[in-house]
Amino acid sequence: MSTRSYSARIAALALCTIAACSKTDPPRQPTVPVSVTTVKRASVPYIVTANGVAEPMQTVAVESQVNGILNRVTFAEGQPVQTGQVLFEIDSRPYVAVLNQARAQLTRDEAMAVSARRDAARYAALIKEGYVTGSQADQAEANAASAAATVEADRANVQKASLDVANTTIRAPISGRTGSLLVRQGNLVKANSEPPLVVINQIQPILVRFAIAQSQLPDIQRYYRGGNALLVRATPSEGSGVPLSGTLAFVDNNVDSTTGTVLLKARFSNPEGTMWPGQYMSVALQLYVDANALTLPSPAVLTGQQGTYVYTIDSAGTAKQRPVKVSRTVDSLTVIASGVEDGEQVIVDGQSRLIPGSKVAIKGERK
Repeated sequence: MSTRSYSARIAALALCTIAACSKTDPPRQPTVPVSVTTVKRASVPYIVTANGVAEPMQTVAVESQVNGILNRVTFAEGQPVQTGQVLFEIDSRPYVAVLNQARAQLTRDEAMAVSARRDAARYAALIKEGYVTGSQADQAEANAASAAATVEADRANVQKASLDVANTTIRAPISGRTGSLLVRQGNLVKANSEPPLVVINQIQPILVRFAIAQSQLPDIQRYYRGGNALLVRATPSEGSGVPLSGTLAFVDNNVDSTTGTVLLKARFSNPEGTMWPGQYMSVALQLYVDANALTLPSPAVLTGQQGTYVYTIDSAGTAKQRPVKVSRTVDSLTVIASGVEDGEQVIVDGQSRLIPGSKVAIKGERK
């Protein structure tokens, strides 16, 4: 064999060796660990959410109905009060004096009326005997009637004076919590003047007003008119307040054309007084309960360019992307309108590392 042929064979063998060494197996796709859940039927409420504001059940601005010096304030600012509780006392002496004068006037005029009536009776008897003229008898009757009218006027004056004396003691017209004291002891107060003496807010029970879109009005009308006590839950928008349960109490009779919303109010017993007028609330109005809703945990439902979808697992352990139609979301659950069936397994955790066709390994089934 020539030297040239031997060198060519050596070169060819080297090229084959290099080619064989450079050829490797294609990389294997890694298995993605995932958690799965099962599509289930469950009872899920239909809830309308909104932002609301708490407001008192009633508000009363307490004012004086008489003029006078404020002698006494019987409560502390911010204190709860009950209906009929004494709040203020105004100097009553001038009004007591007027009452006594009116009573004395009444007593005098009652005596004169009795005398006039007796005179009229005598004249009526004497005219039959011809001892007095008809005009004299008529005058006596007129005097008696005038005296009786005077007595009635005196009684009205006594009643008014008594009312003025009673109004010097100002009582709470409603039960509630008092606000800031706007007039202090020793000041001169005037009847029906501003500012009021104090403002009382009734907060037990309390109302929460909120607005919903007019598109939701037909559903609310249907269930509210049905006599159902629609459940409402309200939670303070800030802080860690505990949600309170109440019932829908009012649906406004018109739609606000500016905002396209309808005003609603819910009533809460507020036994601990935790709700406060003016407080912002997160409101959830429950219209009905769907007893056979198809549900998934919300993390199982993803959103892409083509809409919402989930990942299912076939018999070969391969992830499959499937579009679904979402009806609504309630807390941590998503109600599915179509796309999956009851009992199917759906991936609920680990989807970020998946593409259609990925091999998966189930870490554990989420209940």
